Order: sequence, then C-alpha cells, then structure tokens
Amino acid sequence: MKLAFISDIHGNSVALEAVLEDIKSRLIDDIVVLGDLCYRGPEPKQSLDLIRSLHAKVLKGNADEWVIRGVNEGEVPDSALSLMNKEQAWTREKLDDNDIVYLEQLPSEFSLTYENINIHAYHATPDSLFNIVLPEQSDEELLNKLTLSRKADIYLYGHIHTAYKRVIDGKTIINTGSVGLPFDGINHASYVIIELKNGSLSTNHIRVPYDIEKVCKQYEDNRYPNKEMMQQIIRTGRNQ
Repeated sequence: MKLAFISDIHGNSVALEAVLEDIKSRLIDDIVVLGDLCYRGPEPKQSLDLIRSLHAKVLKGNADEWVIRGVNEGEVPDSALSLMNKEQAWTREKLDDNDIVYLEQLPSEFSLTYENINIHAYHATPDSLFNIVLPEQSDEELLNKLTLSRKADIYLYGHIHTAYKRVIDGKTIINTGSVGLPFDGINHASYVIIELKNGSLSTNHIRVPYDIEKVCKQYEDNRYPNKEMMQQIIRTGRNQ
C-alpha cells in the first residue's frame, strides 16, 4: 500500500496539479491532506476545487481558519496584521459560501491505521493549528509537543513548510514540507509517500518541479495584494 501526505497548498494550483500528476504516476492508494488549502496563493478557488475533487481525507490548517474568520491580533507580527487581513479578504472574495462551510467543518486531526501501522496526522501540533515545532528542536521537545496525545508509529504534520524526518525512541516524526510555498530553500513542491509492504515500512520525501514563473504571473494578473513578497518566496523557496 502506498499513501501520499500533502500539506500547505496555499492557493498554488499549479504546484498542486504537478504534485497530483506525480502521485498519479506512482499508483498511490490513498491521499491525506494536512491543511492550509487556499490562503496566500493566486488561485484559492481552483486549489480548493482540486482538493475537494480528490474525495481525500482533509484536515484544517491555521490558514484555513484565517480564511474563515480573519487574522487576529497576536497571531502574526503587528506590522504584518493589516496586510495579511487584506490578503484574507482577497482570498475570501474568490470563494463561495459552500467553500467556507467546507473549511469550517474540516477536522483538526486524524488517527489512521493501515496494515497495523498507526499514524497520527495534524496540521501543526495535536492541540493547536498555530504552534510552531521546528526540526532543530531537541528530541525531548519533539516528543513532548508532537507525540504525547496519541500512541502511534508515525506522526505527520505540515505548517512549518520545511520537510524533515526524525526517528526518536522508535517513533517516526515527519514534516511533509509544503506543496505550494516551501520555506526550506528548495523551490519545488514537497510531499511525503509512505509505503507499506509485507510488514515493512518506508517513507520518502518527494520534490516536484513546477512552472514557478506561471505562478508569479498569476499573482500579477489576479492583482494579489502582497504579490511582490509572495513572488519572492515562490522563486527562492525561502520565507522573507
């Protein structure tokens, strides 16, 4: 059995389409989406429609919560709050009421079992859509923040847009990286494949190239309110 875990599309439908084509070529049995579907990309509606068409398991991310109710004070630096709410308003205008209801009703975590392998999946941490857990944190910090609420073999999350894998005390912790907005210096879409076969387990991060300049032009053509910064992140694969 092959499972694909994708996260943090952020309205980048071009990157999402490239990832879905790659997934199709690998004969994946199941897709799980770990949130952040629409916000901060040039094509939120197209991205959400693609995700919904998969009939996959889909979680809510912090950016999905922002689309629903806006960005609150204290959730981002004060200097960014006004601009990020302009981006939220732009994104919200591209969606319909049914899309908002869909985002509102998304769950915050999954406990999944495939071939006796238990997987706990969430967007940021098991108890928060917003908390940041970075790959360089200590073994103890990772275990305490990511693994205590459920017993599992594999713990998967998104949110930080930085792909990594750590194995600690027999527990595998994986960040998928981001499909639409990588921050790890590699400007290719990122996702994870888990393969289960005859009792064995393998995991792989996959990087998929896509037409970056097409996305940058979409920011221009669609008059995105923070286009220069987002284009820079798309091109460099780094958060500015």
